[in-house]
Amino acid sequence: MTLCDYFSAVDDRTAAAVVERPGGPAESGFDVVHLKNIDPVVAIAQLEAVLTNCTYEEAGRRPRAGQLLSSPQDEGPFVFSLSDTLVEALARATRADFVRAAERWSATAEPAQLRLDERAALGVLEALAALAGRARAGGLGVYCWWAL
Repeated sequence: MTLCDYFSAVDDRTAAAVVERPGGPAESGFDVVHLKNIDPVVAIAQLEAVLTNCTYEEAGRRPRAGQLLSSPQDEGPFVFSLSDTLVEALARATRADFVRAAERWSATAEPAQLRLDERAALGVLEALAALAGRARAGGLGVYCWWAL
């Protein structure tokens, strides 16, 4: 099972430094949302595509989308950034937007493989949206700490 802790940080350098801290962002005092198996590259790009009405390819090419910030030579954990476009979309979306997005996102490859139904997908969206809203209010970015 993959641990994916989504968290906010002041900048990329601060976020990347989390890999050096035992226990990751949760043990280091960061604002964290724990989401097992919601990978920061494929699943999050699928979510961004659904939420922002673009293709998966467009979402994956956006600046900061799934960008590895920690060293690729490390054995893990790793830290990835989320695109500013996604963070903004999450922070601004309404509950109705999330209900529609949860239905579509749960049918995409990654969530479907995880058997993430619409209700669970909605919970993920709402948790990420709350984190994104707090991050935006504080001028922070959103990141994922990924560990096996």
